[in-house]
Amino acid sequence: MLRSKSLSSKLADVILITILILIAITCILPLWYTLSLSLSSKTAAAAGAVTLWPVDFNFDSYKQLLQDSQFFKSFWISIQRVLLGAGLNFIIVPLMAYPLSKTIKDFKGRNVFMWTLIFTMLFNGGLIPLYITIQNYDLMNSIWALVLVGGAQTIVFNIILTINFFRNLPKSLEEAALVDGAGPWYILFKLFIPLSIPVLATVSLFSIVYHWNEFLYGLIFMTREEFYPLQTYIQQLVVSVDPSTMTEDQYKRMSELSNRTLDAAKIFIAMIPVLLVYPFLQRYFIHGITLGSVKE
Repeated sequence: MLRSKSLSSKLADVILITILILIAITCILPLWYTLSLSLSSKTAAAAGAVTLWPVDFNFDSYKQLLQDSQFFKSFWISIQRVLLGAGLNFIIVPLMAYPLSKTIKDFKGRNVFMWTLIFTMLFNGGLIPLYITIQNYDLMNSIWALVLVGGAQTIVFNIILTINFFRNLPKSLEEAALVDGAGPWYILFKLFIPLSIPVLATVSLFSIVYHWNEFLYGLIFMTREEFYPLQTYIQQLVVSVDPSTMTEDQYKRMSELSNRTLDAAKIFIAMIPVLLVYPFLQRYFIHGITLGSVKE
């Protein structure tokens, strides 16, 4: 009986490991294909001859990429957006989550603020009113249009996640600090934030990935290509455009960007920052999500 259980347990482990390996392969393959395409010749890429390995291996796409000043301008704009957006997220989230994690007895206006946050998460005025608002505040072609609009839409979810995490912290710690004469600011910065590194790292990762990958607002609020964030710039490389509706300058620009290997090089370079950041925050990810999603 024990032997049969051990055999079934080993069989289950083998099946689970096989499934996880297959999932990992499906995640890695697109990255590997993009890298192989970027290291292949332009002719092989245009002919569709590239599969899992580079054809006519060369670094011509990356050499050509170094000459594209707009790519690096957009790259820098995205870096600024991530630093500002993730920085504001890291500051605002704990400052709002701490008082909202209290009971109504401790913070009488808590429900008003909570329902206001939830309402803004579920409902919005639409794209046109948002565009008019940004225009009236003179934020068109400004980095703050990207930071504030995107940050406002993601920050509520991060606050709710952090609130639930704060509620799971031992109440005896805060009570002991209050007995010792500690005020709310001291409790927040000396107790709650140091104990909340997992959830703060998790919501920071959410914010970083969102601000880095989002492209739509760059397309809407930036009227000139020189202000495009990186993902908006890359989106313009792969979007289908009708040549009959293009001006001469647009057609010339599109013909310069029609090199599949160069586009693959740009896409691969754009993935590197997130791939570098994720391993440092991944160890907090599951812990932060699990504790932050449980409500007592």
